[in-house]
Amino acid sequence: MVTDSTTLFRVAPDASSETLLSNSFETFTSVSTLLLNLSEDLSGKHRDIALAIHQLSELGVLLTAKLLDRETPCSD
Repeated sequence: MVTDSTTLFRVAPDASSETLLSNSFETFTSVSTLLLNLSEDLSGKHRDIALAIHQLSELGVLLTAKLLDRETPCSD
């Protein structure tokens, strides 16, 4: 039985750092793609705002990707 009716989703407390980083990266990437697609249907100020948010989400992608590379490097 759920005691806190406001909690719908939770992050598993035992999730590994790699899992958290991978999911963060995928989430940022999805948001970035959705914003870019949305901006194609907008014009003027609304398009500018969507593109600005897209740019911020791309920064999140880059930062998360760098952290993921540091924490879980690929073995070549």
